[in-house]
Amino acid sequence: MPSDSLNRKLTAIFYADIAGYSRLTGDDEEGTHRRVMEVLDYTSHEIANAGGKVLRYAGDAILAEFSSAVAAVKTAVSIQTELDTRNRALQQEKKVKIRIGINIGDVIEDRGEVFGDGVNLAARLEAAADEGGICISAGVHEQMAGKLELEFTDGGEQDLKNIQRPVRIYRWSPPQDKSMNGSGANTRTSEKPSIAVLALTNMSHDPEQDFLGDGITEDLITALSKIRSFKVISRESTFSYKGSSIDIRQVARELDVRYVLEGSVRKSGNRVRVTAQLIDAETGHHVWAERYDREMEDIFDLQDEIVEVIASALEPELSAFERERALRKPPENLDAWELYQRALWHMWKYDRDNVVIATDLFNQAITADPGFAPAHAYYAYSCYQDVIMGFADDPEARLKEGMQAARRALECDDKDAISYFAIGRIHMMQGDHDASIAALEKSISLNPCFAQAYHGLGMALTLAGEFDRSGEMTRKAIQMSPRDPMLWAFTIVHALNLILGGSYEEGLEWARKTLQIPNANGYWPHAVTASALANLDRLDEARAELAQAMAAKPDLSVSFLKNNLPTRQSGGLDPYLKGLRQAGLKDT
Repeated sequence: MPSDSLNRKLTAIFYADIAGYSRLTGDDEEGTHRRVMEVLDYTSHEIANAGGKVLRYAGDAILAEFSSAVAAVKTAVSIQTELDTRNRALQQEKKVKIRIGINIGDVIEDRGEVFGDGVNLAARLEAAADEGGICISAGVHEQMAGKLELEFTDGGEQDLKNIQRPVRIYRWSPPQDKSMNGSGANTRTSEKPSIAVLALTNMSHDPEQDFLGDGITEDLITALSKIRSFKVISRESTFSYKGSSIDIRQVARELDVRYVLEGSVRKSGNRVRVTAQLIDAETGHHVWAERYDREMEDIFDLQDEIVEVIASALEPELSAFERERALRKPPENLDAWELYQRALWHMWKYDRDNVVIATDLFNQAITADPGFAPAHAYYAYSCYQDVIMGFADDPEARLKEGMQAARRALECDDKDAISYFAIGRIHMMQGDHDASIAALEKSISLNPCFAQAYHGLGMALTLAGEFDRSGEMTRKAIQMSPRDPMLWAFTIVHALNLILGGSYEEGLEWARKTLQIPNANGYWPHAVTASALANLDRLDEARAELAQAMAAKPDLSVSFLKNNLPTRQSGGLDPYLKGLRQAGLKDT
């Protein structure tokens, strides 16, 4: 062996860091410093007592090693359990929590410290841990199997920042204290994701253009705050990072957020380019990114347009990511928010079996957190879904049940846009078009970036015979959320609106677009396509489309459609039904 070769060894790496250190310091600098030092001293003492070795401190972080992965995990659990007990006696603003990551790997030993990928991975695992919790690698989990009676949650394979391959992770947090709630029930409240919007960077090298980036950022924070599906950090907190070189992971830890939105603005002549990217702080990976180029005529109109486009695109992208995140977790470890997200994943499948599963998951979310308004609201929407797709045995009773659920949602949160959205859809199915339109307009006023509410309003206006305004709403929904799980419904309602207005060629074009969307389910897309074709005297093609509609819903009939799509004026569906009759659909 060469005399200058580096010493390597297999060891368990223990990495601990204070959660939200800068945020705590901003509230009470001296008091926080004392409490943080107490926690670090206690953690170091416990590591030494358990046979571990503290290698170095990095501000509010500790790097240590153990000869045994089991000893490292056992020590970490002991530390977090004790700190959790201490924190329960403190006010929220005085609680100091740490995250711990543990990895076992081959590392370089030099000058009393350890280096290499094994150390880097431990740091990434720490960032992926919950506040007050522990995150370990699969290798550590294998080492402790059968030796420690601890329940670690399988977090699945994760892409961690600067780690070349996906890593399977496992998480642990102190058990919830059942005495903390009056009934002693194990309630798992809705932990909505939090997001920090950082000030857009001015790339124009003109300090006077800072106002443009700041204005867009401030308006984005305001717009996103209206989307009650996630918590948005205040401007005062995020603007404190303006002008400094930042590490997204560090910002996320200090502000205690799951996602960070960052971007830039560049002006050249009369053109403005804005970029935006949403980053998952746990992994450092991009969830969504987009670039917008605009001509600048009126600065305020430009800001309004950019903000609407970004906020509208962000909500469905973040929601889709949260649904996928919930699907990766074991069912027994889901909280109310995760149950709700998993329910949405099933609901957007739009078939009978998945709607049943979604309904059950919404009920579980409501049981876990009775005050969680969106779970009540989308339960109400699932009742509407049962009826509009022809699944319900008793449509009237199902709609009544949905309305009761939507009203309960408003009791929990009277500014919840989803609740008014559900109420509007149910009123439409009950034939009360004025009430439906009013509720959907209220939903949009509460969340101007809610594409599904624009779609709902478009459909209500279609059935009310207001075709021009309906077309505006459905087009807006499509533009706002082109990757929405409900996109196929947006486009097929737009097609139906055109057919009822006599624009058969354009209606067929949009119906064909719907058929190209992967999750376009049920009889609707084929039935609307069949009607458009028949109205254009393309009967052979129309009959083929109707056959596919009948395969999806064998009891489809003209009378069902009349009852299921109540219109304001008698005969409001005539152009649609005429085409279907020509294609061969029976009256009953």
